[in-house]
Amino acid sequence: MEKLMKQSGMETLFNFENFRLAPRIDAQARATLLRPNPKLDHALANSAAKGLPPISILPLEGQHLYILTQLMGTKSVLEIGTLGGYSSICFAEAGAKVTSIEIEPKHRDAALENVKGLDVEVLLGAAMDVMPKLAQEGRQFDMVFIDADFDGQWELFDWAVKLTRVNGCVFLDDVVASMIKDGHTEEESESILTKIGRDGRVKATLVPTVASHPMLPTPVFNGFVLAIVNGH
Repeated sequence: MEKLMKQSGMETLFNFENFRLAPRIDAQARATLLRPNPKLDHALANSAAKGLPPISILPLEGQHLYILTQLMGTKSVLEIGTLGGYSSICFAEAGAKVTSIEIEPKHRDAALENVKGLDVEVLLGAAMDVMPKLAQEGRQFDMVFIDADFDGQWELFDWAVKLTRVNGCVFLDDVVASMIKDGHTEEESESILTKIGRDGRVKATLVPTVASHPMLPTPVFNGFVLAIVNGH
């Protein structure tokens, strides 16, 4: 294997030091792949002006969600964690009707301003209170996007599966970050991944990511789970 890697030049690819190139590659991707979007720019500016923390998804991730929505032909999205509505805008501009749940009134109010004119509803409340009510109403979604606090990820995922139509998908963000606590990973015997892996209702994969974040030392190692719902 080592000989093969040297012959193909792959030893350079797998050099750990290349991890440090992530900010430069990330900057190039932002500069070349993103196009001006006044609605998203206004959402970020208005959220900052209203005092919301700058923790919304990054622009490239927002574009990923836009592309995923169109690839799937997604018509309805349930979002857990609205913040200023940045990801809501991405989903809505891709053609989906968005139902978003936000626990903070201040965030909800800013989000409603930011998504004005789009097919987005923002429900105020704790996700674990609102999601069972949506299930009682018989609501089903093509996609559920979970971008909330690290605590309770499994419970949110469980309800997300119940609220997703068969062959729809659940996108659970920040999975790697939630597994790394104080520099230590969760015990391999029991983690969010092992719980999802035992769940016969879904077929899932982990997509690791490396990116730059303005609030954190970069590069940042993270990842998300993408799961297809096979049944309930």
